[in-house]
Amino acid sequence: MPLYSMAELQLYQSPFEPSGEWLNRLQESRHRQPPAALLPWLLHPGSLTAALRELADGDFHVRILKQHWQNPRMDERRELALRDRCRALVREVLLYGRGQPWVYARSVLPESSLRGRSRYLRNLDNRPLGELLFSEAGIRRGPIALNRLHRNPRCDLPELAGEGDSAWGRRSAFWLRGKPLLVTEAFLSAFRPQRAPLARAEVSAEQTGG
Repeated sequence: MPLYSMAELQLYQSPFEPSGEWLNRLQESRHRQPPAALLPWLLHPGSLTAALRELADGDFHVRILKQHWQNPRMDERRELALRDRCRALVREVLLYGRGQPWVYARSVLPESSLRGRSRYLRNLDNRPLGELLFSEAGIRRGPIALNRLHRNPRCDLPELAGEGDSAWGRRSAFWLRGKPLLVTEAFLSAFRPQRAPLARAEVSAEQTGG
């Protein structure tokens, strides 16, 4: 699927934006607790892509919304310790399971992190970033932080027309060959898991190559 033209990119609006601070501990806010069925997925330490593919019995695909060089948001620059004018490849996708949009994902890949052996990440096409990261030996993942993401009313994607005003999301930084990347994922209303991720998909990034 082709990416947006420059004119379309100027009109594009991200569907979700963070609201408030990212929380590393749920007890930091007793008034903002995710549904019990969603919590194991929010805190899943392994490859979310692999876990979703397992849940969907293989009926899984990625749709690219936007992939473009730009200046990341202020909170993203702080998390990645980037200077204000640093460029990054920002990639936004929908992860589909069983024909339904289950997850919105936004990845921030600083230009300085996409050099040398990591240069291939500049051309992901519709390949899931998560699977590629977890296939890398020595990948390191930082703590998972949670937040309630607000729906952007200026985004008119038809696939998300039925979404509510907010969605639970998670964010974590990865270090690939010592260079940082940031991945944010929001679980959409069509995602209604009847179980937690399977144990074989729960190996952490520091321990697995898949």
